[in-house]
Amino acid sequence: MLNRSVISSGAYLESFDSLPPDILWTQSQIDHSLADTMTRRPEQTDLWVFAYGSLMWNPISEYDCRVTATLDNWHRSFCIRLLAGRGSPRNPGRMLSLEPGGSTDGVALRIPEANLTEELRILWIREMVTGAYTPTWAPVRFKSGGEAMALVFVANPLQAQFDADSRPKSIAPLIAAASGSLGKNSEYVFRLKRALIDCGMTDGYIDELARELTSLGTNSL
Repeated sequence: MLNRSVISSGAYLESFDSLPPDILWTQSQIDHSLADTMTRRPEQTDLWVFAYGSLMWNPISEYDCRVTATLDNWHRSFCIRLLAGRGSPRNPGRMLSLEPGGSTDGVALRIPEANLTEELRILWIREMVTGAYTPTWAPVRFKSGGEAMALVFVANPLQAQFDADSRPKSIAPLIAAASGSLGKNSEYVFRLKRALIDCGMTDGYIDELARELTSLGTNSL
């Protein structure tokens, strides 16, 4: 189970030791990415993080406000090859990210300013262990009205783990066969579908992928 203790103790990074050294980021690289991203933080009082995957049901980082929101110009895509966590070098899975185009419904989490250093460090270790994402600032629209700039982790197409073919029919067999220290890759897909339903949302791409997995005999939650 991924939690604050696993990340803070260093056990999370240690679980990726089997990855090739050119893929696994050091703590120094992770810290540098965080510092660089914060130099580009928009001038506003609140810091929001847009959650579109596992941050929806297991945010780990503490927040003081959670609202449903939409991110325009980006869509969900399992476009990152997954070699650890919910995959392995022998049976690589796929990790969720965002690619340009379309829109994504998710939730926005507001991180308290008083705890920002600790909470963002935990978030960065969790998300940037292989540098597969590009931390980006983008506007999100709150379902209740209004908008804010939010921190979003999107795909980095220049990273070695990126794979342009993220079609459900192509990746479902890979996801169905993959598992690792954090569990089955397919479990992630079905948890995401459930999280979207719980928020009154749907995503056609996730629904199609879930159907493909079910047709392969992979059971839902």
